[in-house]
Amino acid sequence: MSISRFYQIIKTLLQHGLDELIPAQWRPWWLKPLRVVLFWLRNRHPQQSPGVRLRLALQSLGPVWVKFGQMLSTRRDLFPPELADELAKLQDKVAPFDGNQAQRLIEQALGLNDINELFSDFAVTPLASASIAQVHTARLRLADGSAPEVVIKVIRPDIEQQIQADLELMADLAIAAARFLPDGKRLRPREVVAEYRKTILDELDLQREAANAIQLRRNFEGSESLYIPFVYSDHSRKNVMVMERIYGIPVSDTERLIANGTDMELLAKRGVEVFFTQVFRDSFFHADMHPGNIFVAPDKPHNPQYIGIDCGIVGTLNREDKRYLAENFVAFFNRDYRKVAELHVDSGWVPADTSIEEFESAIRTVCEPIFQKPLAEISFGQVLMNLFNTARRFNMQVQPQLVLLQKTLLYIEGLGRQLYPQLDLWKTAKPFLENWVKQQMGPWAMLRQIKENLPFWAEKLPEMPTLLHSYLQQQPRSQQMLLAQLQLLQQTQQQQGRSLKLMIAAAALIISATVLLALGQQTLALGAFMLGAAGAVKAILS
Repeated sequence: MSISRFYQIIKTLLQHGLDELIPAQWRPWWLKPLRVVLFWLRNRHPQQSPGVRLRLALQSLGPVWVKFGQMLSTRRDLFPPELADELAKLQDKVAPFDGNQAQRLIEQALGLNDINELFSDFAVTPLASASIAQVHTARLRLADGSAPEVVIKVIRPDIEQQIQADLELMADLAIAAARFLPDGKRLRPREVVAEYRKTILDELDLQREAANAIQLRRNFEGSESLYIPFVYSDHSRKNVMVMERIYGIPVSDTERLIANGTDMELLAKRGVEVFFTQVFRDSFFHADMHPGNIFVAPDKPHNPQYIGIDCGIVGTLNREDKRYLAENFVAFFNRDYRKVAELHVDSGWVPADTSIEEFESAIRTVCEPIFQKPLAEISFGQVLMNLFNTARRFNMQVQPQLVLLQKTLLYIEGLGRQLYPQLDLWKTAKPFLENWVKQQMGPWAMLRQIKENLPFWAEKLPEMPTLLHSYLQQQPRSQQMLLAQLQLLQQTQQQQGRSLKLMIAAAALIISATVLLALGQQTLALGAFMLGAAGAVKAILS
């Protein structure tokens, strides 16, 4: 990272007084005199709360830090509630870059001399602008003469260099945090930054986003719950993506949804079902489901359907994590807190020597009060803080592979609270998860796994007689070789034992010669020494 960028970041942090956020017990002795020396970088926002200052600083540092702040706002184990609440206010909207420059980038990426060769009605003014890219509307000229409405997403110019420089600094800060903070090891900041690095660099590749959208669209083909716009992959590149334009009601506009006659209860339930379907059925979920990326189809108010856009961030879970999560959810819904505690130990998320009884009691204390309550009566922020404090007390390590899932679950909970506060989250999710667990275990799951592996065994079955014959032929030879090696090892050990005994006897004779020499028995001393020396030489050479 360049010195100028480093200075700019330090300047911004100090001018917003963020050095005051460092707990007093963690401040080195030299920090206070250094702060006095840097008098021209005084705090220019002393009247604002620490949370507001942190949010303003991240906004002024640019898109990388804005998105990092958005991610941190979902990590309430890292910050007190007042800071996390302010970070949650960070907006995706940023000032757009020049539309004519965007047009040139599109022409260059698609090999066009003029935008009108492939598009008509191209809008130079962007429809929307975010931290990484912005979108323009147009009509796509297809070979069959049709001209469907599309949006063209284009990455901001020269942003990758700034992102790489800022990621390098974040990595250095994470190393320092892991080494010096009391909770550094448990919070695993290096792994968290590494996960963020992967996420944001993936967002710079629109071909990856296009592939994600195609996969999600295929997973929900024909679904009444979720619609993913069509991607014109032939006209998409790393920095440009062309996709179907959709018209929907923003999911955050509840007044408009109600006015349109939308079944809000069904809409909220479908949001929960869509999330769990993506996670547990597909192991592939949209991990950026904030309200700006979710719309509702206006033509189906009584059978509401979500429309999802911006698939740049997706999450996946391996089979083991998915199974443990599902079993945790089911045990949690059944209030089987001992099972939850045992699963955490079995999965390695808490140390193996953790007291199951104490961990069970701690989980019950946090979770029991929230059952049989609608979302409107549950403070999930407080519940999460209590859970994180419990995890800290039992040395539970942060699981980087679950960060995206935690963030997405918070988005879904917030969405449900906004759409239909009376929603019983547990009642909606429990049947789905119980059914999924039944499908993954028992005889039917075994039969399905056998069916899935049939092509592999069908391919290998003709080779089995040959492999068996070869094994039977080689087995006696292998046993003979192993027996010879064991005999050689036994002989070596016996030889080493004889040499050791001889060396001990030689040492004893040499010591005796020394004693005899001290007693004036030179002849006997010389004889004992000669015998000892000869024995030592023989022991070394044998």
